[in-house]
Amino acid sequence: MSFSGARVLVTGGAGFIGSHLVDRLLESDAEVVVVDDFSTGKEENLAQHAGNERLTVERASILDAPLMMQLTAGVAYVFHLATRSVRLSLKQPTLVHEVNTTGTLNMLKAATAAKVRRFVYCSSSEVYGTAGVVPQPEAYDFRPETIYGASKLAGEYYTQVFHRAGWLNTVVGRPHNNYGPREHYLGSSGEVIPRFILWCLAEVAPLVYGDGRQTRDFTYVSETAEILSLLALHEAAAGEVFNICRGQEVSVLNLAEKICRLTGAALAPRHLPGRPSDVLRLWGDPSKLQRIIGRKPELSIDDGLVRTIDWFRANVPVCEDVLRHLSPQNWEQEKGEPWMIAP
Repeated sequence: MSFSGARVLVTGGAGFIGSHLVDRLLESDAEVVVVDDFSTGKEENLAQHAGNERLTVERASILDAPLMMQLTAGVAYVFHLATRSVRLSLKQPTLVHEVNTTGTLNMLKAATAAKVRRFVYCSSSEVYGTAGVVPQPEAYDFRPETIYGASKLAGEYYTQVFHRAGWLNTVVGRPHNNYGPREHYLGSSGEVIPRFILWCLAEVAPLVYGDGRQTRDFTYVSETAEILSLLALHEAAAGEVFNICRGQEVSVLNLAEKICRLTGAALAPRHLPGRPSDVLRLWGDPSKLQRIIGRKPELSIDDGLVRTIDWFRANVPVCEDVLRHLSPQNWEQEKGEPWMIAP
């Protein structure tokens, strides 16, 4: 099976992972419909495909259920990546719940009505919370630390119910801490690797929350896009859940030191108080992915960082305006919901 000639819908397709998935689908001769409200997605993430008649971009919200029904009609595959972020959920949990949970239900219903061949739900390693057992297998005692993690887990459960009920052919992928070109770096969406890179390129010491011993399983974004595409086509993946990760634990402090070295910055990381609801340890087990799909992400963290640093050097100006938006405690930029404000 292949995507050649197939109509494929990607929610969140102008986002970080989504735009790399769109790259891969267009390379596979698919006809791609991107649905994105551009709350965090960017038009420039898809600029390389300007003029491509096989790409349609719809500026729309997945909360518009009737419109999602219309846009999904005639689609063969749905990749559902649209989401609101973990840091936003610290201040706007209701919005994050609505988009991540109700929005997912809307897409599942639309995909079922359209009789799509397969629905691929892009979850998150945040469903795990802090690891008690490592490496973490797919079947785990979930303890999400945030509404974001809990809402992504709810989306997983909804996706699995649709499959078990016989309504829809589905598969769940759990990407682990993606990084690479086009990664978010500004505001509350800003991620750790691009922020470290930009600080180092500006000769500013990278800021680490707590002691920096928190660990993540960093995965290069183009490899995640490849795995997601394979999950849509592989027959044995139906109804399953897969970690998408390298299976390597890297501490945030070690990450900062690597980026300082690779950028040539003679800097030592500075420490700030710990981040609220932070996952302290994360290390995924990709053995199920390797066993069933025959592939898993392989690019080493050092090689991936070199590629990412090169992209940021070439594409993001290290100027005062950019640095001003690299707020240390970027979750504080969002206004909290009224019930959070103490009397």
